[in-house]
Amino acid sequence: MIRRNPHAYPIGIFDSGVGGLTVVNAIRRKCPHEELVYLGDTARTPYGSKAGETVVRFTKECVRHLLRYRIKALVVACNTASAFALPTLRRNLKIPILGVIEPGARAAVAEAGKSPIGVIGTRATIQSRAYPTTICRLQASSRVYSQPCPLLVPLVEEGWLKGNIPLDIIRKYLRPLLHKKIRSLILGCTHYPALKGLLARVCGSRVRIIDSAEEVAQELVNVLQTHRLQSRKKTAGRQKYLVTDVPEQFNRVGALILGRSLQQVQRVSMGG
Repeated sequence: MIRRNPHAYPIGIFDSGVGGLTVVNAIRRKCPHEELVYLGDTARTPYGSKAGETVVRFTKECVRHLLRYRIKALVVACNTASAFALPTLRRNLKIPILGVIEPGARAAVAEAGKSPIGVIGTRATIQSRAYPTTICRLQASSRVYSQPCPLLVPLVEEGWLKGNIPLDIIRKYLRPLLHKKIRSLILGCTHYPALKGLLARVCGSRVRIIDSAEEVAQELVNVLQTHRLQSRKKTAGRQKYLVTDVPEQFNRVGALILGRSLQQVQRVSMGG
């Protein structure tokens, strides 16, 4: 619960692993004075192959830990957790909570018009039908084609962000969507922006790639303004990173995503 001087409190960011650092990057650009606390559940990633109830349980445990830092807002920077756990979190918490699905869906509808929309994500996110449901609520006439891409998260977690191996895998995954002549492609996993260069190469100039990290960062700006929670600092905000497994791999891949070495990475344990 927000108490005195909530503008001084940090923003909590949660993801199943290292992919949510793409959201950190976007938030740092939009909100440079905000303090950030990031928790990556690296011991239990990926979430995309797990049952919905397991995803909800893991998410609740991690968010409970983030609340120890008196966060003023929460960004669930994981599409699978957004698909399954947001309703539970919003029922039980008093702070603003942002997922990554609605911002990406709105941007895709605005871009595509009447043209088909493509969505790529983990198996769990695609099976949840969270994106088609949200998109069709925004525009009932939308045509949405979805493709699970289960190998992309492991590629990012291992730091395989360039080269022919990820390029060939991306080509295979995107081929059915490109045959549908999609106009926009939603990256339905916050790991995927780390592969944006390869994805853009396969899609070509006719397809706009919708980066949910950028969209949720802009929505966070709006939410902080609406609730009068913006930091009043004039200096750059600090970032703290928490992981649930040994931090070496997170540090290595995180440096590739952020373009700089990470500081203050701490290993924490989840109960239950």
